[in-house]
Amino acid sequence: MTTQRLASAVSLLHGWLPVTVQAIAVAILVLAVGGRTPRWSLRWLPAALLFGVGAALLVHWYIGYQGWSGDPAPPWFWVWIAVAGFAGVVLPAGWRGTRRWQRAWSVVAIPLCLLCVALALNLWVGYLPTVASAWDRLTGAPLGGQIDAAAFRDMREKGAKPIHGTVLSVKIPDDASGFKHRAELVYLPPAWYATKPAPQLPVLMMIGGEFGNPTDWPSVGAQNILDDFAAGHGGNAPVVVWVDQSGAFGNDTECVNGTRGNAADHLTKDVIPYMVSHFGVSPDRAHWGIAGWSAGGTCALTLTVKYPQLFTAFVDMDGQMGPNAGTKEQTIFRLFGGNAAAWAAFDPQTVMARHGPYHGISAWFGVSEPTTSVYRAAAAAHPGDVHVPQADPSNSSGVAAAAQYMCALISGYGIECAVISLPGKHDFPSAVKMFESALPWLAGKLGTPGAPVLRLPGAPPS
Repeated sequence: MTTQRLASAVSLLHGWLPVTVQAIAVAILVLAVGGRTPRWSLRWLPAALLFGVGAALLVHWYIGYQGWSGDPAPPWFWVWIAVAGFAGVVLPAGWRGTRRWQRAWSVVAIPLCLLCVALALNLWVGYLPTVASAWDRLTGAPLGGQIDAAAFRDMREKGAKPIHGTVLSVKIPDDASGFKHRAELVYLPPAWYATKPAPQLPVLMMIGGEFGNPTDWPSVGAQNILDDFAAGHGGNAPVVVWVDQSGAFGNDTECVNGTRGNAADHLTKDVIPYMVSHFGVSPDRAHWGIAGWSAGGTCALTLTVKYPQLFTAFVDMDGQMGPNAGTKEQTIFRLFGGNAAAWAAFDPQTVMARHGPYHGISAWFGVSEPTTSVYRAAAAAHPGDVHVPQADPSNSSGVAAAAQYMCALISGYGIECAVISLPGKHDFPSAVKMFESALPWLAGKLGTPGAPVLRLPGAPPS
């Protein structure tokens, strides 16, 4: 087995490696603490323990205050933050009057404990499933199937239809939005290369979670799913653009225009015209859709109801009911500078109430929590027909409750929808499974050549 294959086979989410690293960290910390004088132990061990627990409580409070996740972190995440804080006190407190080997173990213990924190955090979000994916992200290695501009031009000129789809890094101008963003990625299925000019294929905009990078989706397996789909449909699949909705790892825009940047304008006024002009994709909203996970799922919902003239379908995976940066008041302040009117312009419930019934839009709500899978037909034909559900889970953080409520709500505005439960975790591996489940329906809905038009799960036969 090659080194690359071995690294790809070693999981960072389960198995022997995370357990081994944690065991080593505990052993070294014990060596660093052991052999101290009774006086030192009575004085500093309780202080180190209190500091570690305090650090974990502070991080817990800060994550909740920022509204970064409604999904609870694994217990080991908090444990290792506390242990790392403990190790951080042991090092300076025990430096004087100790043996050199104890000092060395104290120094080594801190990065090992921090590594365990990182492993627990990764277990929470699932961004890096294997050692290979972590190494590729660290070194900036190209994605599988990624080609540069010169190779792209050469393939296009030769009209060579590849076996698998290709991924091209693009720098989309921000002339319309002024939104500073990182390089974005475009997936072109094999059929795109088959003709000149390129066929007007449908387009899927894919959006990741609150913290991340445009490379997240293809890195965790979405590209392989697209390649498999294309292989079963004569090389046809939607063209996909993995967008940068945040501009930086820690800048949560929730895909709105606000104090953190005009992300909505970038996605609608920069990305869409660029894709049409540079890749010859269909400009028709009937052939454009959005799929997103977590905050990206919320983006898919928000952008579709906000811009129904641009999109005809969306897949919302573990999203929430609207842009979220904490409580409603915190969201208005953090995303919109305290401007409630600006918030209302992107709040899906307010947007739909102002717009009235929609036509021709469909939605797939994928959730990683156990819930009843349901289908709801488009119910409204006139503004007076809109039915608003009585139950409002605004105080509930569960993605299943949010999906059930929003599906009931949007169906009253003329958007057919289904809630599909694939129990797992609120992480990227679960998101990939939800995307794989939704893709055949979504590809058919967007008019992908060779892909049959499928009803949403649970829909009665036409």
